[in-house]
Amino acid sequence: MTHVVIVEARFYEDIAEEMAKGCIAVLEKAGATWQRIPVPGCFEIPAAISFVLHGLAGQPDLPNVDGFVALGCVIRGETTHYDVVCNETARGIQHLAVTHEAAVGFGILTVENDEQAWARAKIGGKRDAGGAAARACLRMIELKRQFRLG
Repeated sequence: MTHVVIVEARFYEDIAEEMAKGCIAVLEKAGATWQRIPVPGCFEIPAAISFVLHGLAGQPDLPNVDGFVALGCVIRGETTHYDVVCNETARGIQHLAVTHEAAVGFGILTVENDEQAWARAKIGGKRDAGGAAARACLRMIELKRQFRLG
């Protein structure tokens, strides 16, 4: 059975919850099991994924983790903090995916305002970012299995 860890930034609680609902709906429809790990913000997501990856190493009694879904939202403010968080979060997640052969669905919204965030987060909306990230994760797990990497 496929098991996915959802690492979710809770800085924008309502948006995070909506994205998690979309993600979970897709995972459950696919028959995957899942667990949620909340972190304060997007910047903390790569570290949390790394903690899980390193914690699993050499631990046969821990559940097998097949992939990760990274969920969060960064809304532009008045400073360059937005750029740092967006760039470093994406870089960190991509680094983990490549160096650890981790199947990751990237569901980090990078938007200008609340309206854009909700347009992308809403279940049933044209974007449903949480559901899209779960589908990406499941596809990467499939691809990884195809090449017998995990």
